Amino acid sequence: MPAGASPARGLRARPKVTMNIGRSRRQRLLSCAVVVFALLALLVAPQMAGAAHRDVAIAQTLRTRDVCGSVTGHRVRCAAVQVMNPDAQVLQANVRGARRRPVTTTTRVTTTTKATTTTKATTTTQATTTTASTTTSTTQAPPNTCTTANAGYTPCDIRAAYALGTSGGAGATVAIVDAYDDPNAESDLAVYRAAYGLAPCTTANGCFRKVNQTGGTSYPAADTGWAEEISLDVDMVSAACPSCHILLVEASTNSLINLLTAENTAAALGAKAISNSWGAGEFSTEANYDSNLNHGIPITASTGDGGYGVSWPAASPYVTAVGGTSLVHAANTRGWSETAWSGAGSGCSAYEPKPAFQTDTGCPRRSVADVSAIADPNTGVATYDSYNVSGWLVFGGTSVASPIVASIYAVAGNGAGISTPSYSYSHTSSLFDVTSGSNGSCGGSYLCTALNGYDGPTGNGSPNGTGAF
Repeated sequence: MPAGASPARGLRARPKVTMNIGRSRRQRLLSCAVVVFALLALLVAPQMAGAAHRDVAIAQTLRTRDVCGSVTGHRVRCAAVQVMNPDAQVLQANVRGARRRPVTTTTRVTTTTKATTTTKATTTTQATTTTASTTTSTTQAPPNTCTTANAGYTPCDIRAAYALGTSGGAGATVAIVDAYDDPNAESDLAVYRAAYGLAPCTTANGCFRKVNQTGGTSYPAADTGWAEEISLDVDMVSAACPSCHILLVEASTNSLINLLTAENTAAALGAKAISNSWGAGEFSTEANYDSNLNHGIPITASTGDGGYGVSWPAASPYVTAVGGTSLVHAANTRGWSETAWSGAGSGCSAYEPKPAFQTDTGCPRRSVADVSAIADPNTGVATYDSYNVSGWLVFGGTSVASPIVASIYAVAGNGAGISTPSYSYSHTSSLFDVTSGSNGSCGGSYLCTALNGYDGPTGNGSPNGTGAF
């Protein structure tokens, strides 16, 4: 008879004692098993919780600047960098460098109109090999002739958008501080400059120099992601200041200790301006490291590509924090229009005190950003990089904006003695005020919303010539 069934009327079911005993035993065994599992859970749970806590602690200490958000197509990639803050040294010795979108294997065909650039992918690729020129020519700016064969804004676009012209900065050195080595940095730079009619910038003619973090020529290990960052940075110096010299200082790893060692080396080797296209989330002891950024010359840093939020060294009072914009052609006197880019970092520092040059009232400490420039990957810039990638790429992120602004400081020639962003605050008439766009949610505050005058995502605005630098 099935368990639980009732006997038929008129018949009395005789109990089956052995079956009842078996069922009770099974129940007792099951109950014991439940108790055992419960005890094991009580014993194991704290250990599991502790492990999760340790993972969370590491995740909170290792600061990652997120890859740019939604972009149009695989042709666009964002230069976002992960670094290690000093307090993380005891937790993990080696953190990989820049995080990138998967490398695409398509060539690019570009059609350019006044207002838009349309890119479509083909199914074939063709590798090319280019050898860097080693002539002894000077780096005088060439005529304003830029090809549109490659997707992305050109040096001509950047100089036109920011009223830079083609002269200025001759011989001034702009330093780029990045991590790991780009073995093809010089040869790739030669391809970029040749494509846009810029004079060669080589080791042989004294225009280009690459050193390690202590100034030597024993370079660190190569890294594909950081090589992209390096290519972008040196290309943007070339775009904004064709006559500038370029000093590339490669830190041994992307720990802040090594990056700041490279920072000090860049200053010691005579840089007139230094650009940092990297950042770490803020940490409680960051002010202790600010002295590494106080060299009596302009130093710029990207504000980040993860939207509203503050990173360091952009938060340092000695650094010009460079936010990001979306830059498009426009039918106005300028010929261009900008809005705040949704991925740019901004906000109120958790640790850095309010510098005297800032007077905004919604943040009791250091406000970020100070100024801004092109960063939206959907309105990105052309870059050439051949180290484990396909060559011509389009980049976005505030990693674009930082070297552009550092180069404008060099073009202006006022760098000696400018150790804070204060100069731009007293010369806002030489900036394009960016008055629309947002990079996140902050209750509608100016710290995440562009408006007339100062705001977080774009600071006091983008360059209108060199007068603010």
